Amino acid sequence: MTYNDVRSGSCPPTHSRSGRFALAATLSVALVGTGALAVAPASAVTATAGSTPSALRAAEASAPLTNLSHLNFLLAEVPLPVIAGHTTYQATENPVVEAPWTYADKNDDGSYSRIGGGTLDPATGYYGQGAFNADDTSRAAVVYLRHWQQTGDPTSRDHAFQTLRSLTYLQTTEGPNAGNVVLWQQVDGTLNPSAEPVELPDPSDSAESYWLARTVWALGEGYAAFADEDPEFAAFLEERLNLSLAALNAGSLGDYPNFDVADGDPVPAWLIADGADASAEAVLGLAAYLQAEPAGPTAAIAETALSQLSEGIAAMSTVEGASGDWPFGAIMPWTKSPSLWHAWGGLAPAAVATASEVLDDPALLTAAVQDSAQFSPQLLAAGGPDNAWSPTPGEAQIAYGVDSRLQSLVATADAADAPGLLNIAAITAGWYFGANRSGLPAYDPATGTAIDGIERDGRVNPNSGAESTIHALLSMLTLDANPDLKAAALGVTATVATHGLSVVEAESGIITGGTVTTPESSWTGEANWSGGAYVDLAAGGTLRITVPTDDQARRVHPIVNQVVDPSGTTTWTTGTSRPGTGKQLLLGTTANGGAGEQGVTEAPGQLLPLPLANTLPARATEVVGTTDAAAQLDALLIQPLISTVAVTGPAGDSTLFVSADVADTQRRVDVPRGQQLVQQAFDATGQPVADSHKGTGDKRSGKVFIAAGGFTQVWFESKR
Repeated sequence: MTYNDVRSGSCPPTHSRSGRFALAATLSVALVGTGALAVAPASAVTATAGSTPSALRAAEASAPLTNLSHLNFLLAEVPLPVIAGHTTYQATENPVVEAPWTYADKNDDGSYSRIGGGTLDPATGYYGQGAFNADDTSRAAVVYLRHWQQTGDPTSRDHAFQTLRSLTYLQTTEGPNAGNVVLWQQVDGTLNPSAEPVELPDPSDSAESYWLARTVWALGEGYAAFADEDPEFAAFLEERLNLSLAALNAGSLGDYPNFDVADGDPVPAWLIADGADASAEAVLGLAAYLQAEPAGPTAAIAETALSQLSEGIAAMSTVEGASGDWPFGAIMPWTKSPSLWHAWGGLAPAAVATASEVLDDPALLTAAVQDSAQFSPQLLAAGGPDNAWSPTPGEAQIAYGVDSRLQSLVATADAADAPGLLNIAAITAGWYFGANRSGLPAYDPATGTAIDGIERDGRVNPNSGAESTIHALLSMLTLDANPDLKAAALGVTATVATHGLSVVEAESGIITGGTVTTPESSWTGEANWSGGAYVDLAAGGTLRITVPTDDQARRVHPIVNQVVDPSGTTTWTTGTSRPGTGKQLLLGTTANGGAGEQGVTEAPGQLLPLPLANTLPARATEVVGTTDAAAQLDALLIQPLISTVAVTGPAGDSTLFVSADVADTQRRVDVPRGQQLVQQAFDATGQPVADSHKGTGDKRSGKVFIAAGGFTQVWFESKR
């Protein structure tokens, strides 16, 4: 999937293409509070799977989870044609490199067929896109580099060397596009700068891109790994990194420190390809490069770029959206939309956490902590690591998004010394081992394969393409490097239940003075209409929406398509009278307009969940909106003040309580006979809450303490 496809939502998320650098052998903070958890044509190229995912259940925490067999199978030798502006290290002496095939489709017999992207022309053997791509080649290089550094495996060292040679061949070395990168390459080594269907930028080396950012990632980690082992090759990688930085400084970084306007709000104008997403992956490479303590002019340029990109990423943090207000503290990925969060390039928290240490800038850590400690738990409670909220949850789940969450949680836990984030990381990583919508393992350590995705209804895409394989392996490397976290994650193999963010469509309500509108496309240019439709209310119109009952108060976020100019308000109340008063309870108001100047976004106005001042009472089942001017209402986001994620597995049962409340609170649970309640509470930054049991009784009581905006892990143990 290309950068343009990601932002438009035009490609299926389960067949997509699109870090912390070398983690220490152990993390400096211990995992606490989790009980037992604590501690050629397609048909011509195939491979046979060695075992079924059920083999995972027998895996021991002491055995390595990282298995490079399938990634090695995806590798192919690629000849390098002589093309002006494209060469690589020792190209004359060895005009053959290695690159991974883009996709691997699973056959009926359990084997896999390697294929490229787009339609295959049988006459030429060319794909509409290509067999290999810079995105996957760069990330494969990162996998091999980290595995080599973590294990000393000489084979991984060789694959890292060859994939870096392959990647640098794709980089344009001269002319107006120097430093940028061609995305696609055919099986005979021919470059395909203009893919079919068309991808932006076109040609692919004509502007900044995800693949340029990922090239910086791989070059930075490559330099750090080879600096002492092969100084000559490291110097070549540094030279190409310098070329990449020159392209960035001539492009987006040349706009530093200017801001653009997006729907009335300032956004940094200097992020790579307009995103914290792409910029984050470049930051990981720059941080790794600088940690190797290079000398010379490139180091100074790299440090400046790292500082500027990290500042821009942190500026995309939603401080006003912490805890209870959408998007719940997330770092938003794209400057051209205030209401689209997606997991592609979702390593922003890991990037700013890492940069905070390299640059000795604690201010950068705030954004990482908020995203990791507040948004990630809400994401899990809403049903797991979805690939996008646009703004409502509605996407499949893939290894890319899971890995981004996992790496960000671990990197932030390390940088902030926040042990609670590792509790969240263990549950997140459990996705690979069965704690997902399918109930099946998504990664097989016996073969190194990872499924290409899980749909919202639990259907599994059984293929194992390069992107999913690579990100699953990055996750496994992270777990192998952190044995306590690994043991905890292996103890989570099923999600029992989630109770969190839910959506009720506006068109499901009773409409007075309005109509249901179904646009030709659900995509507005920066967000999706939930359910593909919305309600147009005229002045004086009313919308009565029935919502599910609950035993607790809830936050309500009406999703309103705000027009550019001010246009009246919609008043929201409960549908039933407040007991003893005969009056409806006022929940709050939302503005129908006032989005502000369109600026760099693709559509005027903004489709955005808006907070209400008051919560919906427990057991209330109706929300009523009445407008004094024309309004476009899409849906209601309903968020319990306390959300939950219940998981189980070899480590036993455990429940995560997640707060969207502004005050500390308690919840009562039933304690099984012969058991006692054990809980570990963390605040909104992932720090342990001292004496959280005070006021909740002893271990035999069923009272759970949850800090305001924080989370608490609960399990039961036999009475001693």
